[in-house]
Amino acid sequence: MPTTTNNTKKYCKPLREVEVDYKIDHSKCETCEDKPCILSCPVAAINESVNGEIEIDDKCVGCVLCREACPYDAIKMETTLSEPIRENVPNINTKLCRQCGACVKACKTGSIQLISSGTEEAHSEINEDTCVRCGYCARVCPTEAIKYGEILPRSVVGGKAIVVDQKNCIGCMTCTRVCPSKGAINVGNVSKLPFINPSYCARCEECMNVCPSAAIRYSSRKRAYQNFSKIKTMEIVSELLEKEAGKLSNDAVRINSILNSIARDVALKHEEKNFNEDVTGLIKDEITSMLNSELEIEDIQEIIGATTPKRDINVIEEDCIGCSECIAECPVDCIELEIPSPVHIDTDSCVYCGKCVDKCKFNAITLIEEHFQVKDGKIFYVRGELLKPRTGEIVTDVNACMACGVCVKKCPTQALKLEKDEIIVDSSKCILCGECDIICPVNAIKLKIDTNGI
Repeated sequence: MPTTTNNTKKYCKPLREVEVDYKIDHSKCETCEDKPCILSCPVAAINESVNGEIEIDDKCVGCVLCREACPYDAIKMETTLSEPIRENVPNINTKLCRQCGACVKACKTGSIQLISSGTEEAHSEINEDTCVRCGYCARVCPTEAIKYGEILPRSVVGGKAIVVDQKNCIGCMTCTRVCPSKGAINVGNVSKLPFINPSYCARCEECMNVCPSAAIRYSSRKRAYQNFSKIKTMEIVSELLEKEAGKLSNDAVRINSILNSIARDVALKHEEKNFNEDVTGLIKDEITSMLNSELEIEDIQEIIGATTPKRDINVIEEDCIGCSECIAECPVDCIELEIPSPVHIDTDSCVYCGKCVDKCKFNAITLIEEHFQVKDGKIFYVRGELLKPRTGEIVTDVNACMACGVCVKKCPTQALKLEKDEIIVDSSKCILCGECDIICPVNAIKLKIDTNGI
């Protein structure tokens, strides 16, 4: 007599609910050695008990991948989802409608047409049966005659937006095939995974309905736009890299020239060792003019974040007594004692970590840094004197990281290692020199420093 397990699990998502009913025939499981169902589960909801039986826990989202992977048809599973909460059909104020046809042209499903009768002026009308509530018509209406967003008080204004968690996404692309709003879900050239543009998402939840790995969920609207901006910037860089080599090289030289010019002009105005100046307007005007306004301020900030800081380290000869304590402290062995002269620092090898500055008892070594800094939506040019080793942390973006290992090879203290395509940081070895940040080709590793030491 075959033994079976019957159970019903309920997995709740914001504004949506799904019920999972399943049966497991354990007598069939006994003959299976590989247990492919466990490996197929995208949310690790399946495990093997101590007595060798397959169990499904509360993380199950009913994607039925385990059922399809089972070679013995031992898993029976059915899922039932509640109806998605969708926006109401946009409302058209016929008194404001100017019969321009912008909404008719913008509608991707042909659900809007201009009508006229003897009792009222010609105006646009929406077919409720074919409308997918994407909101395109409301965005293009020049007179704001179309109002859209009945769910907005709960989902948008309240801080909600739909996002793709690319850590859990398995790249099946099912969401891209069911999305009714053209332009809402795109596939990244860099990550090869889908991502959602919050501005075009109709929040119909059709993508959440079909996602087998529960990778599509609600998030705060602010975080959704931040993630989208980061991905979009990566896509812009990717598109630039695919352009003709000559034009790309020319643009890169021009951008570098603009930043160097601004940095030079600002630096010359200041003699003090520490200052910061807002240069947001200068950079935005110059770069957007060069690229025909293709980049928004958020994109410029991403470019600025990838620039290399200008660092200058000097030995004050009259103050240095040649005690050699800085030599013993240097983690990259770039300091030499040149008797009878003071110590000499090889700037080609120096990583500007600040350890020698902190060790010198006579203040004979100065380390100055100049760089662009993004803060509170603005771009500043900052000069600061490093008085002691930096404090902070190295942060990695697992979604952007390509596991190329360049940062691992560049690290002067072997503080980085690559394990299972993920960068691991040994904080006990890291000197926060920022060499990994500077060399990363996809801007996936960042040095986040405290500014108290500057």
